[in-house]
Amino acid sequence: MKTLRFGIEIETVGASRQKLAHAIQGAVGGHVSGDYRGWQVTDSQGRAWKVVPDGSLSGGEYSGEIVSPILTYQDLEALQQVVRAAREAGARADASTGIHIHVDGSRFDAKGVTNLVKMVHKQERLLETALGVSAARLNRFCKPIDGAFLQRLEARRPRTLQDVNEAWYGRRNLAPQRYDSSRYHGLNLNSLFFRGTIEFRYFNGSVHAGEVKAYVQLVLALAARALASKAASSKRRDFNPATAKYDFRVFLLHLGLIGEEFKTARLHLLKHLEGSAAWKGQRRDGRGPGGEGTPGSEGAQGGSGSAQGGTNEALAA
Repeated sequence: MKTLRFGIEIETVGASRQKLAHAIQGAVGGHVSGDYRGWQVTDSQGRAWKVVPDGSLSGGEYSGEIVSPILTYQDLEALQQVVRAAREAGARADASTGIHIHVDGSRFDAKGVTNLVKMVHKQERLLETALGVSAARLNRFCKPIDGAFLQRLEARRPRTLQDVNEAWYGRRNLAPQRYDSSRYHGLNLNSLFFRGTIEFRYFNGSVHAGEVKAYVQLVLALAARALASKAASSKRRDFNPATAKYDFRVFLLHLGLIGEEFKTARLHLLKHLEGSAAWKGQRRDGRGPGGEGTPGSEGAQGGSGSAQGGTNEALAA
């Protein structure tokens, strides 16, 4: 996951685009240029950070979408500094804002894309709940994976990206358009065929640097797992709100988000879910439920003892 390139779009309200651009400059250096159509920060490495208007945002002139340059895993700290600077400049998130994360599609062949689609479909209810995606956004801007698309994909058993293209659009589309209606899905493959990136649109708006980093790590881990897997199942897993925190934690560990490095990511990704992160069901010793970030729980994360047995159980469910 640490070798994948990515980009991110962060929608904000509360601050003008000019103010956001100067805040970004304070975080990454370089110089600012722009006008009412949008602003650009050319950072000290010569990369362009853009702040552009978006008509879907509620803030009018006091709104803007921050569009990053191509980034690597080593740029996560710089990205967090940009998010903190935007927040300090007055940027905030509301119901009209979202975050879109793009992963470089150049390493994906038909198998990798198919694996990713199936993995996301299997866990989509957990993903949507963990990320707190509102019903309004699910109905409009980040719809679940389309059932007809999945049926076509599984029936074709694609060998080429052109096969995936035909499954996605329901026809061979040799000239994809940026604003094709199929783009408004949580997992957007129109972006792959239009600009060469796979877009994840599930994320609510946020100017919390830790949340943004967690979202990027989740996307990179999903992409890396899809590329590394020989095959994947698309069968939806049963969704149980009472055990959702445990089930999603197990999924995160399966993706490789394990250990101290990803502890903060797990905390952010699990905080909206019910139940215990450490135990599926009632603890046999009668003690209260443990969880991510509670005393003693981190020892259960590493993969030994009862928690690991539960991991195998949840993955098989």
